[in-house]
Amino acid sequence: MKFKTLAVVATVLSALAAPVSAQIKEHTFKVGIGLSDDHPQAQAVRHFAEKLAAKSGGKMNAKLYASGALGNDVSMTSALRGGTLEMTIPDSSTLMSLIKPFGVLNLPLTFNNEQEADALLDGPFGQKLLAMLPEKGLVGLGFWENGFRHVTNSRRPINKADDLAGLKLRVIQSPLFLDTFNALGTNAIPMPFTELYTAMEQGAVDGQENPPATILASKFFEVQKHLVLSRHMYSAWVLLMSKKTWDGLSAEEQKIVQEAAREATLFERKTIRAFSETALGELKKAGMQITELPAAEQAKLRTKLQPVLAKYGREFGEETTSEMMGELAKARGTATAK
Repeated sequence: MKFKTLAVVATVLSALAAPVSAQIKEHTFKVGIGLSDDHPQAQAVRHFAEKLAAKSGGKMNAKLYASGALGNDVSMTSALRGGTLEMTIPDSSTLMSLIKPFGVLNLPLTFNNEQEADALLDGPFGQKLLAMLPEKGLVGLGFWENGFRHVTNSRRPINKADDLAGLKLRVIQSPLFLDTFNALGTNAIPMPFTELYTAMEQGAVDGQENPPATILASKFFEVQKHLVLSRHMYSAWVLLMSKKTWDGLSAEEQKIVQEAAREATLFERKTIRAFSETALGELKKAGMQITELPAAEQAKLRTKLQPVLAKYGREFGEETTSEMMGELAKARGTATAK
C-alpha cells in the first residue's frame, strides 16, 4: 500500500513538473469567412494559423474556409453560438442584433482616420464591448480593420450628395445600414455578402458600399463602373471564437490563442492598409471611374443623416454613444499633442 501511495505521489509530482506543453492538446479550428481566399482578411487568418502552430509546437492549427463556404456572417456567428463552428470574423454591425452597443461603431461619419479607430477599439471602450460577448456564447479576440466604406454603382458617377437618390444599393443586413441609406435617398436592400456579386451582375441591385480592399478583391469592378469616395462609415470586423470551443481549452491553450490573435490583428491592419493604398489605383486601371465628394457635399450627407445619428445614438444607448465620443475626443487630443 505504501508503495502504491508513493507511486501516486510520484505521478502527481511528475505531472506538476511536466513542461507546460503537456497542457496543449491537438486542436484544429475551422475559421469561416465570407471574403475571398486572397483578401487581406484571409491572409491574416493564415498568419494567425502560423502563429498558433508555432506557439503550440504544431499541436494547435486553424483551417481557413473562404468565400462563404461555411455560410455568411450571420449564419456563421450563429454556428459559433451553437458550438458547430469554432471561429469567424463578421462585420461588427452584424453583432448589434445580439448586443446593441456594438452598433455605435458603425454610426455614420464618426471616425476621421484609422488611428482613431485603433485607439478606440484597443482601448477600454473596445475591450468593454468584447467583454459583453461571452454571455451570448462568443469570445472576442480582437478587432480587425475592414476600413472606410465607399459607394459603387453601375448607373452613374456620384458628384453630389443628391446623386445617390434612387439607386438600388445592397447594404449589410442591419437596420442602421438600411436607415442610413434610405435617409440618403437610395433604395436600400439588405442582402448577404455572398449573394452580392450575382445580384449586381444580374441587375437586381445597382450597387453596394464597401472599403476599396473588398471592392478589388471581390472583383466588383467587373460589374460596377462608378466609385465615389464617400467615407460614410468606418467598418471593423470582430475576430470571434465559439465560447464552447474556448471553454474547452486549457489556460495555456487560451493564452496561445490570445497571443496569436494579437499578432494576427496587428498583421491584418498593416496588410489591409497597404492593400487599400494600392487598391484605388488598381480599380482605376480596371476601368472604374472614381469621384470624390467635395467638403460641401460631405456636409450635406451629414445633414441628411442627423435623424439617423440621433435615433441610433439613443437606441444603442446614450451612455454608450457618449462614452465612445468621449474616448474619440481623447484620441484626437493625443494625436494633436504629438
